[in-house]
Amino acid sequence: MLQQAYYQFLFIVALRYFIIAGIAWLVWYKFFRRKIFYKKIQLKFPVLKDYTREIIFSVTTIFIFSAVPALLLYTPVKNYTQLYHEASEHGLLYFWLAFPLTLLIHDAYFYWVHRLMHHQKLFRYFHLVHHRSTNPSPWAAFAFHPLEAIIEAGIFAVLVFAIPVMTIHFVVFFLIMMIYNVYGHLGWELYPKGFSKHWLGKWINTPVNHNQHHQYFIGNYGLYFLWWDRLMKTIRQDYDARFDEVKNRKKNILQNEVKVALHTFSTNDDYL
Repeated sequence: MLQQAYYQFLFIVALRYFIIAGIAWLVWYKFFRRKIFYKKIQLKFPVLKDYTREIIFSVTTIFIFSAVPALLLYTPVKNYTQLYHEASEHGLLYFWLAFPLTLLIHDAYFYWVHRLMHHQKLFRYFHLVHHRSTNPSPWAAFAFHPLEAIIEAGIFAVLVFAIPVMTIHFVVFFLIMMIYNVYGHLGWELYPKGFSKHWLGKWINTPVNHNQHHQYFIGNYGLYFLWWDRLMKTIRQDYDARFDEVKNRKKNILQNEVKVALHTFSTNDDYL
């Protein structure tokens, strides 16, 4: 049963990654890139070796991400978890509150383990692989070193042991996690102008924010939200300015930047 469960999780996680990341890549990097390239956060596009590296490490991550729920839910360990099966067991109010609660816990978990992996003694062993994508694409969403993948998968254990959860909570949680992870690595900003300074938007993570983290390695450690970055003063001081610059960009951008971007198009078209 354990082996069968593992294969089922493997199929689900792989399908989720390749469909969501694949659609994002096809839409923004293939079908419409010539029309919208000037809005790309970093004008230069990744090349074939970048996409290949991101996908290879993501496949490794998929194997690890699939193993964790199989081991926790299809072995005697399950008896020590807080997984439950009827919404009435903890009431409907808790049932609905558990959906945002999983995201809040994950956001805190990610921020602190992310900062920990940036420690100079840990970075090269855990997080360097992910940061090789200094100009990430949607395929970078799962591009982790196996050691980091284990750490990232730890959120499943945290949730299933820390709070009562049902299967549906995990289905929604992992779907949102995958979509927002791909969005964070998309390379385009879809939130509207002024969002980073809006009373609500200032607390929400954006592709510009996370792209800065990949580009500069320092600051902007959040996942879904920015309150940990703001509370701990780790948000980059140039974040708002960068957000405004990207959202206010026009087609008649500097000629040399256009040439760089178009040269990348031509180079990539040799492979894609």
